[in-house]
Amino acid sequence: MNLAVIKTGGKQYKVKTGDKLKIDKIEGKEGDKVSFETLLISDDKATKVETGKPKLAKKIEAKIIKQGKDKKLTIVKYKRKVRYRRKQGFTKLYTQVEIGKI
Repeated sequence: MNLAVIKTGGKQYKVKTGDKLKIDKIEGKEGDKVSFETLLISDDKATKVETGKPKLAKKIEAKIIKQGKDKKLTIVKYKRKVRYRRKQGFTKLYTQVEIGKI
């Protein structure tokens, strides 16, 4: 089984074949194929490692499983003695993907 480090949404993820990831929303419908920039590919025992400077030419393929929303976050600001209160909600959009072969 191979390991890889991919980059998407300004974040890096360590993945294996068949992993399911919850990442920031990307464009596409359920069942679509997407590809990610690859920063590193290695085997299990790290005897053979390929690193990019800054990225490799190979791309990791994945399949979109689900587009959805996370739980709602509530943001509250409060200042005492001046009657200042603010309440705001935020719901993050995500995409769940399944990693194909590396």
